[in-house]
Amino acid sequence: MLGTNRSIRRFATLTAASILALVACGGDDSSSSADTPPASATPTPAPTSQSGSDDPIAALYEECKAEGKVNLIALPDEWANYKGILQSFRDKYPGIDNPVANPDASSAEEMEAVETLAGQDDMPDNVDVSPAIAQEMVDKGLFEPYVLTVDSEVPSGLKDAGNNWTAAYYGIMAITTNTKIVPNAPETFADLTKPEYKGLVALNGDPREAGAAFAAVMAASFANGGSADDILPGIEFFAELKASGNLGGTDVTKETVLTGETPIAIDWSYNVPGLASELEAAGITYETNFPSDGIYGGFYGQGVIKDSPNQACSKLWMEHIFSDEGALGYLEGGAVPARIEALTAAGLVTDDVKKNLPPDELLSQIKFLTPAQIKAAKEVLAEQWGPLVADA
Repeated sequence: MLGTNRSIRRFATLTAASILALVACGGDDSSSSADTPPASATPTPAPTSQSGSDDPIAALYEECKAEGKVNLIALPDEWANYKGILQSFRDKYPGIDNPVANPDASSAEEMEAVETLAGQDDMPDNVDVSPAIAQEMVDKGLFEPYVLTVDSEVPSGLKDAGNNWTAAYYGIMAITTNTKIVPNAPETFADLTKPEYKGLVALNGDPREAGAAFAAVMAASFANGGSADDILPGIEFFAELKASGNLGGTDVTKETVLTGETPIAIDWSYNVPGLASELEAAGITYETNFPSDGIYGGFYGQGVIKDSPNQACSKLWMEHIFSDEGALGYLEGGAVPARIEALTAAGLVTDDVKKNLPPDELLSQIKFLTPAQIKAAKEVLAEQWGPLVADA
């Protein structure tokens, strides 16, 4: 993402019709990454209050107070406005800390932290991971299934059938250019092959580990005759960029963007708004384009980690990021919240909060990959990215 090297994490009215199209992933098989859980993995519902109140969130908060914090990981400030969302959690729930370990970690590194820190006080209580890693974590039994109080307002394409994880937000691939260095900003994947961009194009990480880079390769595949079932054209595209010298050797981070080391960054659409003020303060002008020849959308899933030290606070964090406050926080950062349809119906999606969204006509074209398609693509990446790109 623009401003970090993490996970595998405008101007339009998002209508209810486009949201329905967005989450229609080809039927029931594409709406989840897991089958119905066995009886031993019965999802935990939100608790009922022990103080006579029927407010389950208040009950969670009371339980969370005894824990005092929720251990989070890989949530950079610039990513989808997590800085604002983290602060709103602290404001709403006084006395509960939410430290973020290793903000720039990839999704694979988040899973590794869950496994290596198991049983320790600093074990992650919650994660924010790509669909591919979320499925690996489901397969390994690392999640504690949990049913959100707003579960009915989350489209089926954005949650696991066994309630292991639920996706709070999504976005599309974009190309952001530092126009002080590159006045003629590329608008499409095809443009990136032009000789004038030699050494200037950067990915956000290794697509075998980082979700943003994986998405860039898949989007490039769409732009070059590939499909959801064929990522190879995208790998070959980046092999061509590397051979021509256009693909630089630096990952996209906040620092490389601000110093101009990565003047053309292929990243999620929601990672630009969080850096806007710092870019402007540094005197950097920039242009963000959504490549019409390679429209790819993706989400990140959040879930309670099984046997983590702060279970109540982890569930309270989940409730917060899916609440109106959390959802509007994502919107402010240019990410589309899972509950966008409910927010719109409630009149909460104003023109001002929509200003950072990609155009509706592009969002409405998104078809999320199924778990099987993601798994197959990762297998091809594992086999071909090294010999064709990384080691070439």
